[in-house]
Order: sequence, then structure tokens, then C-alpha cells
Amino acid sequence: MKNIAQDYMNGLKKAYIDNGVTKEWNDFEKVKEGASDADIVALKEVYPQVPKSLIELLKIVDGTYFREFQGKEINFFLLGSDVEEYPYYLLSAKQIVENRTKAYDYYADYVNREFDPEDIPISDKIIDNAQKMNWLHFSDCMNNGGTSQLFIDFSPSDKGVCGQIVRFLHDPDEIEVIADSFEEYLQKLMEWEYDFINEDSVSW
Repeated sequence: MKNIAQDYMNGLKKAYIDNGVTKEWNDFEKVKEGASDADIVALKEVYPQVPKSLIELLKIVDGTYFREFQGKEINFFLLGSDVEEYPYYLLSAKQIVENRTKAYDYYADYVNREFDPEDIPISDKIIDNAQKMNWLHFSDCMNNGGTSQLFIDFSPSDKGVCGQIVRFLHDPDEIEVIADSFEEYLQKLMEWEYDFINEDSVSW
């Protein structure tokens, strides 16, 4: 069976090398570790619907956002979005569990449409009842998540799809669905040729 997470990582490696960031990639590859079985179990207990492709990615590298591997702390850009050339970190399995209330805490008012939709556009694929939100927060942007964050939405509206990928963007604020699944999300990043990678796309 095709492992899209491994395909994604193979393409990411090539993108880093093609952009002249070979040493940093090799240093990252030497220290990175996959998520432990215990952390994967804990993640599945909180999010039983977590996609296999995200689990596969976490088994390759258990997060790249303020993560310590073999005594070395790293912050390494692993993901992107529909925001062109803008990089994101992958959260670890443990960080995902720790952040399980973050979507509600930060975005309940948005989801409840308590703001003028012309001021803060929100996809109609997203429910309008924050009490029913079930979002898995898997990524923060390069600005420590202050500008953009990514979620897997297990509680879509009747116009959406369970497992769709939601992107929050700040200033101007908007919440948009950018893919119907985590697999489709990774595939899009590959089709966009990892446009978030360049000679500056390293943060240690």
C-alpha cells in the first residue's frame, strides 16, 4: 500500500537539497525521531478518527516545533498551505493532545459567526455551533502560529467532509477549508512543489 507520508518526506528532502539547504536537512535527518507507541495510543484515544497518513508522518518525525531530539532542540519547517511560500511546523503527537482545546478557546466566536462575515470570512463547510467543534490542531505557521494554524476538522457542516483541513489566517482573519482530507492536503503540497521551501526555510 502506498505510504503518502513517506512519499511526502522523500519529496521534501529533494526540495531542501534542490534549494541548497543540504547540510541543515542532513542534520535534521540525523536527529529526528518518530512518535512513541504510547504517544500514538494517547493521540488515538483523544482523536479516534485521526488519519492514518498523519500517524505515518508522526512515526517518521514526531513534530518539528520546539522539539528536542537526542539533546538538540529543533524548529524545522515541514509543511505549507494554500498561502503561497509560507512555511509551517508539524506539532508532535503529545503537543496535538495538549492543544486539544485550542481551537475552541481561540475560534469559538468565529465558528458561531458572532462577527460580520464580510469582516471575517468563514467557509460554509464549517459548522456554526462551536460546542460541536472537534478539530485536531496539527500545525503552526513560522510565526509561532500567530499568523496561521492548521486543523483537521472531524465536525464539518453538511456541506463539508469529515477530516477536511481547515486553515486559519490572521490579518485579515479568515477560516477556510483547503483540502477534503489530510492525504489530499499532502498531495497538494507535493503538487505545489513544496513552494514554502527556499534557502531561508530553516529555523533551529
